[in-house]
Formats: sequence, C-alpha cells, structure tokens
Amino acid sequence: MDRLQAMQTLVRVVELGSFSAAGRELGSTQSAVSKQVAALERQLGAQLLSRSTRALKLTDAGERYVEQARRLVAEIAEAESELRAGEHRLQGWLRVAASASFGRMKLMPLVHSFLAAHPDVKVDLRLDDGYIDLVEHGIDVAVRIGELADSGLVARRIGTIRRAVVARRGYFEERGIAPPAEPADLQQHDCIVFTELRAGPVWAFEAEPGAAAPVGSMASVRVAGRLRSNSGEAVREAVLAGMGLAYAPGWLLHDELASGKVQVALPHWRGRALPMHLVSPPQRRLSGKAKAFGDHVAAGLTAD
Repeated sequence: MDRLQAMQTLVRVVELGSFSAAGRELGSTQSAVSKQVAALERQLGAQLLSRSTRALKLTDAGERYVEQARRLVAEIAEAESELRAGEHRLQGWLRVAASASFGRMKLMPLVHSFLAAHPDVKVDLRLDDGYIDLVEHGIDVAVRIGELADSGLVARRIGTIRRAVVARRGYFEERGIAPPAEPADLQQHDCIVFTELRAGPVWAFEAEPGAAAPVGSMASVRVAGRLRSNSGEAVREAVLAGMGLAYAPGWLLHDELASGKVQVALPHWRGRALPMHLVSPPQRRLSGKAKAFGDHVAAGLTAD
C-alpha cells in the first residue's frame, strides 16, 4: 500500500464527508476508497473513522492522525509542485472559503480571473454564511469580514467593510410611515436581521455630517422584525421585496443602490467599520498558491 496516497485519500474523505465524494474527485470508486482507508487503518492498528449509514465521523485517534496527515500532505504537495514546475508556476488544488453572498458577488469574478492566469490550478470554493473551521475542512485561504475571534490563524488585512440601513425605493411611501432620522427610530420599524452578525440584532452606527449628533459619535440600537435569516442572499431578496429595513454592506446591493432601486434609509449614520481579512491556518501560511491567490484578491478588491 502506498502510505502517502492512502493519507491523501483519507484527508479528502474527511474534508468531503463521504467515500463516494472522495472517489468522484479522485477518479475512483466508493468501494476502492473505502478499502484504501481500511487498509491504512489495519497498517496503523487503529480505527480512524466511525462508519454509519448516515455519516462518517473521526474517532479520537482519527482526529489526531488526520491533523498531522493533512499538514504533511499539504507540505509534500507544495514541495512537489515547486520542484516539477518551478516556483513561479502554480498547480494543484486550492481550497478557498467565504460567505455565500460575498463569494458569489465579489469573489467569483476574482476566482475566474485567477484560474485564467494559472491554468494548472484548480479551486475548491466553499461558500457558507456560517462559521467554517479552516483546519477541519482543509481550507488554504478564506475571506473573513469582522473582528477575528481565532488568534491562531495567519491573517492579512485587505480592506474595510461598512454597513448601512437600506430599504427598497418607495418602501416608506407605500406604508405611509416616515423614514428613521436617527438609530433609535429603528425600534419603530420592521427590521430584517442577519443572524450571522456577531452582534445579532444590535446595529451599531457612527454619526456623519448632517446627523443630529456630533460627527464621529457612536450609537447602537437593538432592532426587531418579522424576518431574520442566516443567509445574506435571503436578506438581500427580502429588501428587494419590500419586507423591511436591513443593515447591509454596500456590495450586497451595489447595483440596486447605483440604479436607485434601493436607498440608504438612514443617510447620516453609517455602520461601524469592520475589517476584512484573508486568513489561513498556520500550517498553510507558506503555500505558494495561497499567497498568489491572496495577492490577486487583495489587488482586485482594492481596484474595485
């Protein structure tokens, strides 16, 4: 048995969540992948995966082994890539993560141009508005918006995001109500809450010229409404359907704001600045592909 190949197979089984998915990616069958992992377990004398009809789960021994195997496989792949093709030619899989709406609207064009520039690279793009454990899923680089909770990640700040209160054009006239003049007024409105924000239903603001408060002063308000969601896409569609007010980043409704279909509903108050980072697990910090992709994304977002 090829020990390295078996380790690579095991890592992909764990990251993809099934033997069949790993088999499809590796050009093999579910049965062959299962047998390869079983042979590795016999050679190690330890059960790595707990198998059931519904799911695969790592045993305690499996968690320890896969963590080391993932690091080793990544380092070997990177070394072989540089040896075969030279350090300026990138190849192989790059696993990228981002929130679903940001990934679709802002990251996908950059993935497209990156792949066009590096024809030997393949990208596995994971889009999820929830938290993704980068180590567990074998992610090389992720885009994260907001303060970083995990200090163990290697982070590179690439920009700043601000949110604003937005509504569909005509929303207030249709309901015969006045737009909010200051953050406290939002308590009287139907607000669409994005539940993946760390602050939840508490929306924070900074006063700009034209506000009743001094410029730069801060305010926050706890909002409520009849709709909340963990999906940025759902929040976007709810705003366009006139279902309420949302606290959203400009890129989520960029075209609609530019065309006037959506308006800023609290124009003299803007959301607090949130940092945007590219993050990687420590063991992947030297990946040539991850660095090149990070440079490409940083340049693309800066230009945008």
